[in-house]
Amino acid sequence: AMGKDPTNVGGYNLFEKLADFEMVKKQGINGPVWALLALDCGNYEIPEVEGISQVTSRELLIEMILSQEKEGGGFALTGDAADVDITAMVLTALAPYRAQADVGAAIDRAVAVLSEKQMAGGGFQTLNTPNAESSVQVIVALTSLGIDPCKDTRFVKNGKSVLDALLTYYATGGGFRHVNKSTVGYEPVVNGLATAQGYYGLTAYSRFLDGKNSL
Repeated sequence: AMGKDPTNVGGYNLFEKLADFEMVKKQGINGPVWALLALDCGNYEIPEVEGISQVTSRELLIEMILSQEKEGGGFALTGDAADVDITAMVLTALAPYRAQADVGAAIDRAVAVLSEKQMAGGGFQTLNTPNAESSVQVIVALTSLGIDPCKDTRFVKNGKSVLDALLTYYATGGGFRHVNKSTVGYEPVVNGLATAQGYYGLTAYSRFLDGKNSL
């Protein structure tokens, strides 16, 4: 994003850390999703690293991601039910590959799942807690797929879009809240992660409107 070379950061090639597929997938689906996003953000290649039993490839990453699809569509880090955040992240990572039949079919099912999970006010929740970041990930995913989150009828509930919902978390004067009302462990105050992701989501939609490449 800064125009710097990620293959030489203080003498380190960051992509060497993505070359070992066993390590990339150690955490579960989250690793392959973000490894694929990292590689595709600049059309980077996996470097050759000695001593690795299975070298990462885009094909392996996509195969592993698709193998984790939940029954009925969607994805999650754990459990049997699709999770909004992980499903949206998967959609963003798979967007460049949607012309592949198996990928396209999984994307269609995941988009349908997100539409079903959208709340009456246009927003989304994770672990039964409506929050800003879940809405952000959906905005990023939809814009990556060329879907307008403010106009596509699948993502407008009672006249409210996911962008409308995100803006309810905006705090006057700047910043975003994680939640809009007190929940266990969270208070409705400006939150660092929510703020970073809030502007991240707005940037994704702005780039979509301007016809630029996806975030």
